[in-house]
Amino acid sequence: MILTLARPVVTFVVLIGAWWAATRLASIPFYLLPQPPAVLHALWQQRVLLASATLTTFSEMALGLVIGTLLGSLCALAMAFSPRLQRWIMPLLLLSQAIPAFALAPLLVLWFGFGMASKVVMATIVIFFPVAAAFSDGLRHTDPGWMDLAHTMGASPGAILRHVRLPAAMPAFASGLRVATAIAPIGAIVGEWVGASAGLGYVMLNANARIQTDVMFAALFVLALMTVLIWTVVDRVLRRILYWAPDSNGAAR
Repeated sequence: MILTLARPVVTFVVLIGAWWAATRLASIPFYLLPQPPAVLHALWQQRVLLASATLTTFSEMALGLVIGTLLGSLCALAMAFSPRLQRWIMPLLLLSQAIPAFALAPLLVLWFGFGMASKVVMATIVIFFPVAAAFSDGLRHTDPGWMDLAHTMGASPGAILRHVRLPAAMPAFASGLRVATAIAPIGAIVGEWVGASAGLGYVMLNANARIQTDVMFAALFVLALMTVLIWTVVDRVLRRILYWAPDSNGAAR
């Protein structure tokens, strides 16, 4: 346990030390790369603004994660239950990924406005595919021996899905959800960059316009910390639920 906690702390300290050394030894201008003390000072000076922006971005990410996970799971289940439906849906899923999410952001802001709705939709789109693809993959690659046994026992397709394919696909679903959690900020931040009046992306955009690099780095640090915390919570919950999965206890050691 102590070693698990020490690793990220050591990595963080090393990165901060390398950053500080680079700014001091290479004499990098402040507006290009501020020193860690300046970013720490900005964190304290702008703590009220950053706290409010963090709450906004967290709400967008959390709603997008819940909705995207739900829709992705339903889509995967629909494809698993009906192979014919899968042949229709899978090309649409691939087409949705062929269009960059960044290109959709201006349209979503136009359609859903500058408020939270457009950012939630953007986050949902980004999160939807990893969950749907991973879960669908897990459902399609159930151990043939288990399937044969279920058919031999006369199980109905619905019973096979509930009692065989779903449990077998849960590790794959967990992997997709972990990936979705890690990329959840992309949708919210890009949406805030295109058009918003609050959020960490909005803070970074305004700070960039004013060449307040320290504030930009402060907002970026808060965003990274929030994402890591959310991912850690999701990972711990999944490990607790899927304690029987082969990698549920050993992958992060």
